[in-house]
Amino acid sequence: MPEFLRLTRPIWPAAAILAVTAAAVWLAPPLPASLAGLSTAGPYAVLVTAVGLAWWYNRGRTLVVAVSILLGWSLYAHDSQKLVYTVLVILVPLNCLAVLLARERGARYGPAYRWLGLIALEGLAVLWLDSAGKGYAESLLGHWSLRSPPTPLAGRLAFAAAFAAAAWRSYPEHRPLQVAKMGAIAAFFIGSEWGQEPAVFAAFMTAAGAILIVAMLQESHQLAFHDELTGLPGRRALDERLRALGSRYALAMIDVDHFKKFNDTHGHDIGDQVLKLVAGRLAQVGGGGIAYRYGGEEFSVLFPDSGRDAAMVHLTELRRSIESYRMAVRGEDRPKDPQEAAKLRGTRTAQQTLSVTVSIGVADPSDERRTPAQVLKAADEALYRAKQAGRNRVSR
Repeated sequence: MPEFLRLTRPIWPAAAILAVTAAAVWLAPPLPASLAGLSTAGPYAVLVTAVGLAWWYNRGRTLVVAVSILLGWSLYAHDSQKLVYTVLVILVPLNCLAVLLARERGARYGPAYRWLGLIALEGLAVLWLDSAGKGYAESLLGHWSLRSPPTPLAGRLAFAAAFAAAAWRSYPEHRPLQVAKMGAIAAFFIGSEWGQEPAVFAAFMTAAGAILIVAMLQESHQLAFHDELTGLPGRRALDERLRALGSRYALAMIDVDHFKKFNDTHGHDIGDQVLKLVAGRLAQVGGGGIAYRYGGEEFSVLFPDSGRDAAMVHLTELRRSIESYRMAVRGEDRPKDPQEAAKLRGTRTAQQTLSVTVSIGVADPSDERRTPAQVLKAADEALYRAKQAGRNRVSR
């Protein structure tokens, strides 16, 4: 159950926004006349904010998705008749599908500007169809695949393809922004199904923009407080936690022994594997310890409610666990499935495996060390003593 909750956690914000929007649409009373303009201005405000954040954070795919949905809302607000509605519920998901199949190239460079130029041309084409080409376009709307509303079959197929592409992009990492694109596409589709109800359509366009905004803020927080390579909380997260500690805790500084040698001998890819291995073991430390990546090959483990002696027991077990692990060097032929890789580990020769050791220094508050900064310095000095004494040991 905990693993299921962890895997589904990125879905919760989008699902919650969609649920709240649906409840507001079907259960909340209509807006008073004095606030009726919010139903039109609200989607613009939220979607323009989503576009601005996507550009600011340099997220090319998110920018195109947000601009496409903003285009759809703008066209709908301009003319919600059958012609415009039919075209936009096909164009928007097709734009999303195309950008999700393309590489992420950022939002501030040439490729993104070409996408924006294409979307602008689409908007002009729809406006032309709505005026000069209206008679010709309406003759096509009688085709069975374009009959609407609700969403025509062609639009539903485009939505299904775009949603599948978003789901494919989100696997296996399930990052908030990847999942948010699925949510935004779903919100646009739900709104399109009630295209004859402007208030419903506006509500779900607002939801689509809100989903993207929340995901970008989540990702920004993760980049600031989590280390992308190892998945551990980063140094900033440790600094935040240290400010809230009481007078009883222990802090350990951990350094991978001879890490530069790993990089020089085997390359940076192997060095990254070593860091991931150590991080994975640190994440399993007992005694209520919380592991952080401090920087480079250095890590920290904080024991918020333990003294130094109790922490040393768990740190010693941790050191032995890392020392006894034999890491199979990931080559081109090594299976990516962990179970298959584990089977091969026992058959590898000595030249195909690496052993890793760590040195650890630990300290806790005392009369001489009253502040977290002083405890951290003492742990760093203990780490230095462990390395001077021959490495692969715990020192205090």
